[in-house]
Amino acid sequence: MRFCVGLTGGIGSGKSAVADEFAALGAAVVDTDVIARELTRPQAPAMAPIAQHFGPSVLNADGSLNRDRMRTLAFSQPEAKAQLEAILHPMIRQEALRRAQTAASTSPYVLFVVPLLAQSSSWRALVQRILLVDCTVSTQIERVQTRPGWTAALAHAAIGAQATRAQRLMCAHDVLVNESNLLALPPRIALLHQDYLKQAS
Repeated sequence: MRFCVGLTGGIGSGKSAVADEFAALGAAVVDTDVIARELTRPQAPAMAPIAQHFGPSVLNADGSLNRDRMRTLAFSQPEAKAQLEAILHPMIRQEALRRAQTAASTSPYVLFVVPLLAQSSSWRALVQRILLVDCTVSTQIERVQTRPGWTAALAHAAIGAQATRAQRLMCAHDVLVNESNLLALPPRIALLHQDYLKQAS
């Protein structure tokens, strides 16, 4: 596989906005959150084992995953979160690697967007560079609460379930601070993109 960068950050840090900028510059972006959503659509591969394990209460009427109910369950019961991850994570990784292999023939490098990268030695071993989108916990909570279905309690639970900010900073090679001004990001991303192009060649 070509040169690979792992993009990570806590919930609400702005990973998607950063990934979009890299995609616009020509990087092949493989977003594990996007794959997770695709795997939990009606009739998608993950839905049968999820329905079998958790029952109909976590399903929408169309057979897709009810993300609000599953989120509440996962954050209130650690064993439920572990069971969901045991179903989803192998499928996500397999599909992410398939997409990366396909993209590698036409893109200079692959950018994997992996929220839990700091907690996963297997993902860290796959990438040559780790880029962290960083912000304070208070900024995360403020941003997450603006999302539909999210409360302050759920935001705190989600943050608590991820690696700490210090752990992410410790494993990062590059850091993009995203506290307030999105307009400041594109020039910094462009510089990183040029650096990754050099390393990829």
